[in-house]
Amino acid sequence: MTDETQARTLLAQLGAAMVGTGQPVNEVEDDLREVGRALGFPDAQIAAAATGVTLSLAVGSPSTFAVNPGNLRLDQASEVREIRHYLSRSRLDPLVAMERLAALRTQPTRYPTWLENIGWVICAVGIAMIIQPMWAGVAVAALGGIAVVALVRIAARSPRLGALLPVAAAFAVSCLVFAATQHGLVEAPLRTLLAPLAVLFPGALIVTAMAELVSGHMVAGTSRLGYGLVQTLLFTLGIVFAARVFPLTSDQLTNVRINDIGWYAAPLGLVLVTIAIGLLESPPPRLLPWILLVLVLAFAAQVGGQHLAGATGGAFLGALVATLGSYGVELFVPRLARLVVFLPSFWLLVPGSLGVLAATQVAVDPTVQTDALRVVSIVTALALGLLLGSAIAQAIGGVRRRRRSASQAVG
Repeated sequence: MTDETQARTLLAQLGAAMVGTGQPVNEVEDDLREVGRALGFPDAQIAAAATGVTLSLAVGSPSTFAVNPGNLRLDQASEVREIRHYLSRSRLDPLVAMERLAALRTQPTRYPTWLENIGWVICAVGIAMIIQPMWAGVAVAALGGIAVVALVRIAARSPRLGALLPVAAAFAVSCLVFAATQHGLVEAPLRTLLAPLAVLFPGALIVTAMAELVSGHMVAGTSRLGYGLVQTLLFTLGIVFAARVFPLTSDQLTNVRINDIGWYAAPLGLVLVTIAIGLLESPPPRLLPWILLVLVLAFAAQVGGQHLAGATGGAFLGALVATLGSYGVELFVPRLARLVVFLPSFWLLVPGSLGVLAATQVAVDPTVQTDALRVVSIVTALALGLLLGSAIAQAIGGVRRRRRSASQAVG
């Protein structure tokens, strides 16, 4: 059995790192209880929140708190998943696990900065080819990606500058896109400007918040949702400022998808987004095919759902398939972090983009018809798809574990 102080510290640090990966707090608590049982503490009391984790090893015993280390990259999320996987199976020494968790903060990226910068541009191009496949729009999105990465690098030097990043990035990209629209180079500019900004939108954060609220974790869900909505408003504010500098007509603000590239735009866009994920988030290269697989499944399900039941049906089916696909991949590759292949799908499902688009249409021109309830229903559908997919996958996993235990007992 592990020393109590050591076990408490390890579980708190592991839980905080799991929160930093973007994992819903209900899943963090379940995973930590599994690790606690493996360490010899089956009665651990755990309370996870968006800011960190508080826990004790039993009712009435001393407790400790570990703060969220901040948003972790996908390569760091993969490391956290591997540590949890081995600890839950008693195959990793607790002291070694604590050393690996401490090293996460200083873990370098896999690629040099200049290559990451190219990844931002590739991502903007890939998403543009999916949501607004026009050659001129793709070119403008690439320029917007260059502007965004420059602002990201500047903001990284100061937390105060980082707080202004949503407004500054949205303003810079919107000025570029609206100016191109006024010169007749771009049609339906709102969709085009979403592409360079999609990675910054709090889409996964908002859906995670909704899932936490539905599962009864009110504190974590409310705090994440509040933060996500504020970020959405900041992006909207930047776009509105740009619309004052480059005013557009009501017809130009419509949400219309125009495809002058062809059928291969979306498949090529998916490949480009996968490459960009590899450069930006530094996941092990062996995981990129799995990431691409889940992206393709989520996109196909979203398109199919839209044909069957509109945008809400597409959102629900896309989130459901993305969740089940990521759990399925985890079954084949147990050491793989499910979130590594799951979170990038929200760059395609773009719930954050929907909120920014709707708010911008109303703020720029109140005569433009938009439906806030539709946006809420789509985000809720995403959250329900995530919850249902998780429930199905966990039920299947429980059956597999019971069968494995029964077969071992017989043997």
